[in-house]
Amino acid sequence: MSDAKRRGAQRIRVNREFDTMDEFIAEYVSDISQSGVFIRSDDPLPKGTKVDLKFTVVDEDMETIEGVGEVTRVVAPGGKAPPGMGVVFVELTTTSQRLVRRLLTRRR
Repeated sequence: MSDAKRRGAQRIRVNREFDTMDEFIAEYVSDISQSGVFIRSDDPLPKGTKVDLKFTVVDEDMETIEGVGEVTRVVAPGGKAPPGMGVVFVELTTTSQRLVRRLLTRRR
């Protein structure tokens, strides 16, 4: 098996659609930065898990944040903080990088 196929087989797909950018930020991603996101989840993946990210949101048009990330922090359910996982962006498409910058600018 080639390295590309092996890496692809080891990643978990995180794919979700949202009606608006605000819903994406408020309901699913509680923290976003240039380097990554915190994804709310009652069943977070273990640290070190590689994930294929694909979030479709509606801004003025249909937009997609797409790339590869790695889980670097896990918050288990049952505590005071919302459960989920911190995912560092390993690789984002150029379009996704621009969209993340636009999201960050909007939130300021």
